[in-house]
Amino acid sequence: MKLGIALGALNPRYHVEAAVTAERCGFESVWLPEHLIFPRDLAGSPYPGAEHPPVPPTTPVFDAPQVLSFIAARTSTLRLGTHVYLLGLRHPFVAARAVQTLDLLSQGRAEIGIGAGWLRGEFEAAGVEFKTRGRRLDEALAVCKHLWSDDVIEFQGEFFSFGPVVFEPKPVQRPWPRIHVGGESPPALRRAARQADGWIGLSHTPQSVLAPIAHLRQLRERAETSDSPFQITVGGEVETRGDLERFAEAGVDRLIVSPWRRSREALAAIEALAERVLR
Repeated sequence: MKLGIALGALNPRYHVEAAVTAERCGFESVWLPEHLIFPRDLAGSPYPGAEHPPVPPTTPVFDAPQVLSFIAARTSTLRLGTHVYLLGLRHPFVAARAVQTLDLLSQGRAEIGIGAGWLRGEFEAAGVEFKTRGRRLDEALAVCKHLWSDDVIEFQGEFFSFGPVVFEPKPVQRPWPRIHVGGESPPALRRAARQADGWIGLSHTPQSVLAPIAHLRQLRERAETSDSPFQITVGGEVETRGDLERFAEAGVDRLIVSPWRRSREALAAIEALAERVLR
């Protein structure tokens, strides 16, 4: 059972210190969300599972692979994850290069969470059609996998077409860094089961996570991918070693936590949680 830290719940000035503290205390990973842009009015884009968007449009946002690459220079074992990267908003050449660079600079510690996105205005501002975002994500992921693993790549698709190209160097992790699909909608679960190495859910309890895990198991059997390694990652709250064990018994491989109320309390809270559940 792995424990990760949700950097997105922190003031950005604490990101590096929190990551260094997490590694020292025995946490397995840190995870950072991202957006390209926020439209000023978020009212037309309800967040999945919530009545209102989770953040105001003035929330500071950074390029996740770049920040994680910076953290890589200050750490040595910590896994570095995107939670989640909006792959469909980028050309796959740009996305594949960002992931490859993170994996190389971290010496093979990248964990790539991807999602279709929920913020309609972000897609409209970027000139990308919102209603086709799922198909675009699937195609972009297919292109990236070819770029990360094939010597020469050419592709003809609905959204991306190009003749023979070469993409070097390849990521450290072969054939590519682990891909985790985020989201709880039926398309997201199908995408995770068919195309990914893991699934990232929303905040859960050991009871609430049982249904999506069972559904994923069925989808993977239908897709004939059930023999491949697959990781279940969710957000959640843990206070004791017993809490951690209950998540593990439910089938969770990694729990992403934010055990603080205010950012200035984060470092002490990370140390205290590690003392309770990891040592």
